[in-house]
Amino acid sequence: MKTVKDVQETKDEVKVFSIAPDATVLAAITYMSEKNIGALPVMDGETLVGILSERDYARKVLLMGRSSSDTLVRDIMTDKVITVTLNSSAKECIDLMTEKQLRHLPVVENDRVTGVVSIGDVVKLIIAEQTTKINNLQAILNEVQSDKNLRNLLHRELDRI
Repeated sequence: MKTVKDVQETKDEVKVFSIAPDATVLAAITYMSEKNIGALPVMDGETLVGILSERDYARKVLLMGRSSSDTLVRDIMTDKVITVTLNSSAKECIDLMTEKQLRHLPVVENDRVTGVVSIGDVVKLIIAEQTTKINNLQAILNEVQSDKNLRNLLHRELDRI
């Protein structure tokens, strides 16, 4: 079974982008836009204290009529963060994401954030894993078919004798 470690190994560079809780929401969404990411771990020094997603922004700033430049990240972040480890399986991640309606999971090892896995990352990994399984089964089927053809040929030759 593929793991979060496999997800991180498929990325060119695993860099953890994060934001401080006292940053403005405008700074956070500008940063997310620059980095082309949909969520940021919120870090107080080295400690994970929350996560801020585009969904948090849409629901807690835009829809509430707040100002992005006057609202702090700590005021809208999700503070009950669900995390995974490098050894978490792709299935565990997709199950968590589905059950909790999440799109991003911070990866934590030894109390340190080492990355963020997105639903897109996990889906790609699961598809790659399934493709490998399908290809292996196809190869076995081809081998069985070849053996069957060889068996039929041998039977025909034996019938001639």
